Amino acid sequence: MPLSATHNTVDSALFAGRVSGVLFDIDETLVDLVAAMNDAMVFASSALLPGFTDAGWDDFSALYMADPQRYYDRYVAGEFTFHEQRGLRAQVVFGKLGVAFSAEAQAQWITDFEAAQPRSIRAFADVVPLLDALDVAGIPYGAVSNNVHDYQRAKLDQAGLARVAVLVGIDTVGVAKPDPAIFLEGCRQLGTDPGQTLYVGDNYLLDGVASVSAGLSGVWLNRDGKAVPEAPGTTVESIVTIAGLDEVPGLLDLTVRV
Repeated sequence: MPLSATHNTVDSALFAGRVSGVLFDIDETLVDLVAAMNDAMVFASSALLPGFTDAGWDDFSALYMADPQRYYDRYVAGEFTFHEQRGLRAQVVFGKLGVAFSAEAQAQWITDFEAAQPRSIRAFADVVPLLDALDVAGIPYGAVSNNVHDYQRAKLDQAGLARVAVLVGIDTVGVAKPDPAIFLEGCRQLGTDPGQTLYVGDNYLLDGVASVSAGLSGVWLNRDGKAVPEAPGTTVESIVTIAGLDEVPGLLDLTVRV
């Protein structure tokens, strides 16, 4: 049975002595992808949107990230390539703005975006102290991501997180979250039993619900205080919620070096 607690925010050592490994999501859990994407969108789009205001860029980013056509999910399902989903999501935004976005402009936008994004990739400030605490405690850790291995490997390295050696991508076992197999592969590579492995991620359904369904202990990282999403058809009620990764050492009763 996975370790469990109610899905309210907690601060007690719920898992002390009962966790032998920790797996993380990457984007918006370890790496501030939204900030990096915002910077890259401005760089790639400025020539097409001269004189755009800060508020305009915020709206541009919000619509792109909302991805109303679910192009990213459809990429994960194999319908598009990674670069195609990038261009299609941008096309939706430019269409909303009434700005012409030809095939040539789209190709250049993708090129500019991909060149700019790595320069802004950063780890969240609460990541390194947590990894330090896990290292001191001798608890192995890794990442399970809904993107391909090599792309995420480069992202972790750019963020200064090369120490996250175990990394499972959607191409590792040919499935994506919420499929249990991708979580179980992470446990296999860590060398830990799923029932004694913590999984921490920012998506309540894909990270929290799915990891618990796979037999792990799910921790939902809710940095922005979002409401708990509805999860029709699931009976999972044992997901711990935290507001930052600085709460994980408390759950494990670890000391953080400041």
